[in-house]
Amino acid sequence: MNIRSNEPFWLVKNGILHSYPSLRDNRSCEVLIVGGGITGALMAHFCVEAGMEVILIDKREVANGSTSATTSMLQYEIDVPLNQLINLIGEEGAVDAYRACRDSITLLHELVKDSDTEAGFETKESIYFAAHKKDVKQLQKEFEARKKYGFDVRWLNEAALFDRYHLKSEGAILSADGASVDAFKLTHGLLHFHSKKGLRVYDKTELQETYLKDNKIFAKMQTGMEITADSVIYCTGYETQSFFPDKIVRLKSTYAMVSEAAADIDHRLAKTLFWNTDAPYLYLRSTDDGRVLVGGGDENFKNALRRDALLDKKRQQLLKHLQTFFPDLIFLDDFCWSGTFGETKDGLPYIGAHPNFPKQYFCLGFGGNGITFSVIGAKLISELLRGIQNPLLHHFRFKR
Repeated sequence: MNIRSNEPFWLVKNGILHSYPSLRDNRSCEVLIVGGGITGALMAHFCVEAGMEVILIDKREVANGSTSATTSMLQYEIDVPLNQLINLIGEEGAVDAYRACRDSITLLHELVKDSDTEAGFETKESIYFAAHKKDVKQLQKEFEARKKYGFDVRWLNEAALFDRYHLKSEGAILSADGASVDAFKLTHGLLHFHSKKGLRVYDKTELQETYLKDNKIFAKMQTGMEITADSVIYCTGYETQSFFPDKIVRLKSTYAMVSEAAADIDHRLAKTLFWNTDAPYLYLRSTDDGRVLVGGGDENFKNALRRDALLDKKRQQLLKHLQTFFPDLIFLDDFCWSGTFGETKDGLPYIGAHPNFPKQYFCLGFGGNGITFSVIGAKLISELLRGIQNPLLHHFRFKR
C-alpha cells in the first residue's frame, strides 16, 4: 500500500539521515521487529534497553512510510473524548488510558534525552477549541471530566482565546501536557543510537511469511533469506489490516501543509498545539524551524491515487478553515501532502498478542495520537516479553 503522497515535508527537510543494508544471509535473534517507522524504532529502544538481541526490518527505507507523513503532535487526548470513553469501556480503563497517554509524553522526552537524539522535541500546551457554538456544551462536559480525574486543564472563554491566541472560538480546554517532535528524525536517531549497541537494521527487506517450528518463528523474506526468532513484533501500522479476517481499523486519508519559515512566529503559537471539535477536526502547530503546520480534511481512504488527486482542493479548504479561526495569521504555504491513518471503534490502539499468531505480537497505535500509543505499546510489549502483564493490555486487546 502507498500510505503517503510523494513529497511529505519531513522527508524533504531531513533527507536520508542514515542508511542500512538489505538482508543478504540468514540470521537469528531473540526479537524480530517488522517495521522501521517511529513505532518500530520505539520498540527497538525498549527491547534493546531490556537486554534483548534485536533485528529490525522494513520493506522500504527507514522512516519512509507513515512516519514521513505524520504531523507529530504529541497529545494525551484520544480521538474519543474521556467522558465518552468512560461510557464505552468503563471509568477505570478510560482514565488509565488517558493517563498512560499523558505519561508517555514525559517518557518520550526522557527517552530523547537519554539517547542523545536531536529530534526537535518541544513541550507545549494544547488547546482543544469549539468549532461551532453548539459544541461548547459538550466541550465543557469534557473539561469537567478531565478536571475530575486530575488532568491539568483550564477553561478559556471567547475573549481569552482571542486575546491570547487571536483565535476565534467560543470556548476551549487548555491542557498543560503536550509536545511536538520531528518523528522522522527521532526514528533515525533512535535506530542509529541503538545500532551502536547491537541492534541490527535491514531495510529494503520485505517479510513474505512466517511459520512456527520447534517453538521458534521462522520469518522468510521475499529474497529467500530467513530470520529465526523467539518472538516477532509487528509495527506495521495501517498495512497490518491485511493480516486479519475481521476489520479492526477504518482507513482514512488526511491532508497537511506547512508554511514558509518565519523568524518572528508568535511565541504563543510556537508553544501551543491547536485542534478543534469539528469532524474531521482541524489541527495546527509550529515546527522547530519556525513554520506553521496545519492539517485536517480527512476523507475515507479509497486508494492512493484518489487521495492524492484531492491535494489541491484540500489545500484550499485548509487555508479557508485556517482563516476562519485564525484571521490574523499570515500563512504562506510551502509544502502540502497527504497520508493514510486509521480510526478504531473506541479510539484505542491494538497492542499485544493475537490468538491466531502464536509467539507474535502487534503494536498498532491507530488514531490521531499514534506516537503516544506507540510509546505505550513498545513499553507494554517489551514488558510482556519479560513476563510482565500490564492491565492496560486488556483494553488494547484484539477481539474486544
